[in-house]
Amino acid sequence: MNLEKVVFAFFIVFAATLNFGFFIGDIDRPELHNVYELFAAIVVNMIATVLKFGDRTQIGAVHLSTSLVADMQLIAAAVTWAVAEHVTGTGMTPHITASVVSLSGGALLANIISVIILIVETVMMRR
Repeated sequence: MNLEKVVFAFFIVFAATLNFGFFIGDIDRPELHNVYELFAAIVVNMIATVLKFGDRTQIGAVHLSTSLVADMQLIAAAVTWAVAEHVTGTGMTPHITASVVSLSGGALLANIISVIILIVETVMMRR
């Protein structure tokens, strides 16, 4: 078993599951979406992105692009949350919560694509 591939797959799947955990729940109820879970999803997605930089194949490029999309979506969600809480002072209204959760949904889609690519790549690997 290759430890590098285990760590790589771990962070890809962990990023998707953390993002799913934040995304799940009523879209407009802020009490169902924890800011620390969003932060954890951002950190793990960033780690997964860094791990994808070494692959020079076409499938590695697609892996990296899905990870960058997820990073951008999650960072946009965090910025939206921070602006609502600390700049405008409106707090997490149902409208802002829906925006944050929708952005994390886009990141979740990118994470799911990344997991599918990982599975396809694993199935295609020769022994």
